[in-house]
Amino acid sequence: MRSLRRLQPYFHYLWAQRRTVPAAIVYGALYAATSGFGLPTLIQYVFPPIFAPGGGLETSTVAMIAACIPLAFLLRGITGYLNSYYTQLTGVRILEAIRLDYFRKLQVLPLSFVQNRQVGDLISRGLSDTAQLQQAITLMANDGIKQPLTLVMALGYLVWQAFTGQGVGIVLLCLAIIPLAIFPVRFVGRKIVKRAQVLQAQLGSATSVFSENLAASREVRAFGLEQQQTNRFGALTHDLVISQMKIVKYAQALTPAIEVISAGGVALTMFLAYDTGISLDAFLALVGALYFAYEPMKKIGALNNELKRAGASLDRLEVVLLEPVSIADPVSPVTVDRLKGELTFANVTFAYKTGETVLHDLTMRIPAGAVCALVGPSGAGKSTFVNLVPRFFEATGGKVLIDGLDVRDMRLADLRRNIAIVSQDPVLFNDSIYNNLLLGRPDAQRDEVIAAAKNAFAHDFIIAEKDGYDSIVGERGVRLSGGQKQRIALARAFLRNAPILILDEATSALDSESEAYIQTALQSLVVGKTVLIIAHRFSTIRDASMILVFNQGRIVASGTHADLHAQSALYRSLYDRQSGGT
Repeated sequence: MRSLRRLQPYFHYLWAQRRTVPAAIVYGALYAATSGFGLPTLIQYVFPPIFAPGGGLETSTVAMIAACIPLAFLLRGITGYLNSYYTQLTGVRILEAIRLDYFRKLQVLPLSFVQNRQVGDLISRGLSDTAQLQQAITLMANDGIKQPLTLVMALGYLVWQAFTGQGVGIVLLCLAIIPLAIFPVRFVGRKIVKRAQVLQAQLGSATSVFSENLAASREVRAFGLEQQQTNRFGALTHDLVISQMKIVKYAQALTPAIEVISAGGVALTMFLAYDTGISLDAFLALVGALYFAYEPMKKIGALNNELKRAGASLDRLEVVLLEPVSIADPVSPVTVDRLKGELTFANVTFAYKTGETVLHDLTMRIPAGAVCALVGPSGAGKSTFVNLVPRFFEATGGKVLIDGLDVRDMRLADLRRNIAIVSQDPVLFNDSIYNNLLLGRPDAQRDEVIAAAKNAFAHDFIIAEKDGYDSIVGERGVRLSGGQKQRIALARAFLRNAPILILDEATSALDSESEAYIQTALQSLVVGKTVLIIAHRFSTIRDASMILVFNQGRIVASGTHADLHAQSALYRSLYDRQSGGT
């Protein structure tokens, strides 16, 4: 019951399938009636007239009686099939809904939530744990109705036999033995729940290692890590097998335990039936009813095990499903169209975790149309600073304003529509080049897409591809070079034409030819926009209208290149170190 209550908040998935669930229940009830009550009745009242001594029944009568057997099993088979079909249909739809809700929730959680977790583990939760939960809910919809009804029908037959006076004592004894089957069900359930939690966590770890290995396939080969990675994954899968077998050990012990109890009940019933002189047909009917009472007990025990495992999966899913959405649209948003792009940081503080402050009381105004470069040592807070503008992270103190409006007062869609981002490693989806360009503005016309590609110096290499703009780029753009991916990212920014542009080390990993193309494209892209540039190459920021120098989460200096080189020791050391190296 505790496991059932654990899943109760998620029974709305069953309600969403209210057309298929009732059908499964109705057919399950008919199956239960034909099994638990119908077959014992058949044994007691259909077979005896045929084999009674000196019965003398006509052939036609025997044929009609015999026809009842396939008809009973036909009815049982059809109702069982339809029950299973509608149950499976309900199950796959529930799985779809659970996975969609899980995926949808991941889309709205803060970046910090996703970045602090292993990608493979999140994938495992969305695939393996949702499947486990779906299986439990589906079994609950099926066996949670069908098996108890079969049990009730079988018990009903036994009670009916008691009232008809055929071996009242034996019938009552049969009823007394049935509850003994509850003990192994409870024992196995307790053993499984903890082992299921460990199993699901280990499955997440194995998926994470698998995903990580595939993402780093080049590095694995370059450093000769094939065997090391194989051993690492082998150790995880070995632990996974051990955990799986611990569950199997207890789950598979349930059926023989109940069967031993059932056999003991049948043996005791047979002894007492012989002692009291009950007829063979009545005894066989009692044994049939006992079978149809114990069989549901086995399946109810298996259902209990599934509910325990589902509880462990639910614990992992709820890490995502119940995580508060801390960055969301305001209740009464301010309507904005195209912003001018003036940025103001007013006493802004940010911490990923309590006690781990990353930005300390920053106050800065960046005029609309300014090209602002952010420099400083790694880990100084530059990326965190720019990520507060599109609300990828939420300031834990102070305000971030655009054109005097708090970013928290705008709809996320309105805010982010006014921002274009070009990162160091742009992500391309496994789709056509054209569709990847269209991400910049989904409603753009084809001539606008091509114009943006030309502005980013991407058009020539695109049309050189076999299928031109319809060429598939591969997962994460693997079929394109780094410079080509970067130019497609720039083309998306041209197409978006947002008033605020964020360049996160957009040229740091490129060869000189690709960088030359992109620097030329950037000269056109930044015109009339507020630009935030994070760059380690000082050649890309010397002409910025203002430069902010970061150190340990604080802005320690600001100004032009000439001013900072003369007045800021940190800036001068960073610049001279790179210039000397060059």
